[in-house]
This record gives sequence, C-alpha cells and structure tokens, in this order.
Amino acid sequence: MTSADINPALLSLQADLRRRRFAKMGLIWLLIALFIAWCVYGTIIEDTDWSRIGGRSGVLGSIGRYLTLDFGLLPELLIPTLETFMMACVGTVLGCVFSLPVAWLGAANVTPSKTILYPIGRFLMVLSRSVHEIVWALLFVSAVGLGALPGILAIAMRSVGFISKITAEAIENIDAKPVEAIKAVGGNQFQVMYYGILPQIYPVVLATVIFEWDINIRRSAVMGLVGAGGLGLLFFRQMNRFNYGGVSMVILAILLLIILGEVISHYLRKAVI
Repeated sequence: MTSADINPALLSLQADLRRRRFAKMGLIWLLIALFIAWCVYGTIIEDTDWSRIGGRSGVLGSIGRYLTLDFGLLPELLIPTLETFMMACVGTVLGCVFSLPVAWLGAANVTPSKTILYPIGRFLMVLSRSVHEIVWALLFVSAVGLGALPGILAIAMRSVGFISKITAEAIENIDAKPVEAIKAVGGNQFQVMYYGILPQIYPVVLATVIFEWDINIRRSAVMGLVGAGGLGLLFFRQMNRFNYGGVSMVILAILLLIILGEVISHYLRKAVI
C-alpha cells in the first residue's frame, strides 16, 4: 500500500470520527432541549392558572399598582432598616465565631481525629448550607419567639457552612514548612495555629467573611417574613394591607441597603486585603 492510498483512508477515518462526534453532541443537546421543554411544560404551561392573569391589561395594571410610592411610610422605614443592617452584622460575627471550631474539625491536616471529628465537622458544614435561612428562622422563631434574635441566629447558622468550608480548605492548602518549623522548636498547638496557620489563611478568611456579610444583608431583609424583624416584617405588613405603594417603598429601602452593603464591602476589601 502506497502513501497515496493511506492518505485518503486516513482522511476518510477522520471524517467518520468527526461525524460520529457531531452526532453524539447533537444527541446530547437534543436530550437537554427535550428535558428543558418538559420542565417548562410541567412547571409553567401546565401548572399556571392562566385565567387569573387577565391578559396584557391585567398584568400591566397589577404592575402599575407598585409604581406609586407611599412617602408617608418613610418615618416607619428608619428603624427596620437599621435593624436589618444590624442583624446582618451581628449574624455574620456570630457565624464567624461558630465557624472557627467547625473549620478546625473539618480541616484534614489539623483535625484532632480524622475518623470521628473530621466527618462531624464536614457534616456540620453540609447541614448549615443545606437548610435555607428561612427554615432556620422558622426554627428559631418557634424556639425563642418573635424579634431580631431568631433572625440573627438564622443568619449565623446559615453563614457557618460557607465560612467554615472555605476556611477549612484554606487550612488544608497551607504551606506545611512554617508549621513544621514551629513544631520543631517546641511550639504548642496554639502557637502553631497563631503563627503558622493564621498568617497564611488570613486574606482568604477575611475576604470570605466580607463576602458573607454582603450576602447576609440580603438574607436579613427577608427574615421578617417569618416574624424575625427588620424590613421583611414591614414588607409583610404592607402586603397584608394591600398597600402597594408601601410595598414599593420597602423594596426601595432594601435596594438602597444592599447598594450600601456593596459599597462598604468594596472599600473593606481594598482596605484590608
């Protein structure tokens, strides 16, 4: 067989492989499209009560109710806004305190026991992230009653999973040489943690805490929907009164609070990281 015979055969084989690859990708995308269409049909087309929407005029009329602002609600917005902001701050700090032991247990290179305490630490991280903050708030409202305290506890519990997971992974990725040097000169566990580990994970942990605080401002804004105080409670009351202008004012206050949090977190990152 000459080289002139090999080249066409090789080209034909390559073209056949490309056709098979194209057909395989086409089949995969077709299955994805069918799955999405099935989800849209089951959750939107079939499950929506289209008769209640009332057509274009009904939709536009409903939206138009929220375009008016009830400026008479302004004096009532100050305290809930401050309460929402403070809930986010205190909840984040409390979440950091709760996250430290969880991260210590869940980091494979510093945990006291890889067979018992390490799985417990990892389970606590998953548990915190798996339960929504509204569910945590409902649990704490039933335990300690209405007010800002259950909202703070819910935010703290929800923050534990993210902060502790990032912290534990940062601890696992540290350079082991400083730790070994401190141990070699007789350093205890606290000195190893303080001088060998913390300086290496400080930027990552601080950035994570600031980011989580930014998220917690959004979370705290809806805590009142289950009786945990803040702007969410005022929002719920305005909805019950069908005061659409008041609802718009609360939404605007939440938006301004979130923008404030974005600005503060931006400058915090630049200042300390």
